Amino acid sequence: MRGIALCSAEIFSSYMKPYRDLWQELCSTQNLQRAFTKARKHKTLKPCVLEFEADVKNNLSQLRTELLFHFYQPRPLETFILRDPKTRKISKSHFRDRVIHHALCNVIEPMFEKRFIFDSYANRKSKGTLEAIKRFEYFQGKVSHNYTTNVYVLKADIKHYFDEVDHSVLLDIIQKRVKDPKIIWLIKRILGNYSTSDGKGMPLGNLTSQFFANIYLNELDYFVKQELNAKYYLRYVDDFVIFHTSLTVLQEWKEDIAQFLAEKLKLQLHPDKSKIIPLNRGIEFLGFKLFSYHRLLKRKNMRYFLRKLRQTNSLYQEEKMTYDDVYNFMEGWCAHAKNANTFKRRQKILTSFEEQYPREISTKEVNRGLPKNKKPTKEVVTPPNTTKP
Repeated sequence: MRGIALCSAEIFSSYMKPYRDLWQELCSTQNLQRAFTKARKHKTLKPCVLEFEADVKNNLSQLRTELLFHFYQPRPLETFILRDPKTRKISKSHFRDRVIHHALCNVIEPMFEKRFIFDSYANRKSKGTLEAIKRFEYFQGKVSHNYTTNVYVLKADIKHYFDEVDHSVLLDIIQKRVKDPKIIWLIKRILGNYSTSDGKGMPLGNLTSQFFANIYLNELDYFVKQELNAKYYLRYVDDFVIFHTSLTVLQEWKEDIAQFLAEKLKLQLHPDKSKIIPLNRGIEFLGFKLFSYHRLLKRKNMRYFLRKLRQTNSLYQEEKMTYDDVYNFMEGWCAHAKNANTFKRRQKILTSFEEQYPREISTKEVNRGLPKNKKPTKEVVTPPNTTKP
């Protein structure tokens, strides 16, 4: 009998998952080095990055010591206003704190990622705005039986989402998965660096804020998918859509969602931005207006771009901006605009742009092998595929 008991214990132990000391994993030199590498990505020439990197070994060692002995305290946030195109208050963390944010997410993100639904598209690998748009277009074709049936869309937005996230509710959700009190201590430190007097809010601009935003609204995702049994639902941060052939069903679901948000997450649907719209009118979503077989840029975004382009040209004329800066701005807009049916509009804007800068050439163009003494008379623009993706 004793032999059988020992054998059973050995079999049981072989199926047990090895215990992970999350705190030691977070504070490890390897994790902090990995976090630093992620935090500096695409920012290698920023003064704050260069300063940290100049003595990176000691700086990472100092952070590790502060974590292990529990006297880590985030630096004050740098706050500024961003208009892109809507006005938002961005609060940016000090670079050393951004390293800590990456170190934390490296350890706990995998624990939550496997719990996220497929159709949550913000701040996740292999997701993003373009994938969300493609999924939207797949849903609209599926629900409408290839556009032969009338379909309605509940398009909703949460009012002042990042400012209204309740810390106590968020921590309760996190602690269902993370049991290590030291990890929870660090999360409280990060949240407390922005907290208002009522214990609410997360700064736009922090990696942790983006990650916590998904954790918080994952509760909504499960409510919509499991309790309401909504099949055609997708979310990007706090913007979400639900497709259905019944207007009455969507009206009932909207009320149920509003009640769930208020009672469970202490949030409110935006009264002006949460509405039910017939699909054939076109739906504004993630910067585009989406129709059955084509996409357009939102008019507001187009007006913002043209105003920004005029400002950029003025700054260049005043020698407050280099041609490389102007070129990068234009290239970024073109990359975005190509995702919509904007071929003629891009041709017109690019022609005007090249007429304004006939002999200028950017560093990127030189690196691509364009002769320094020759500026092309016309940039080639590939026409978009006008069929449904």
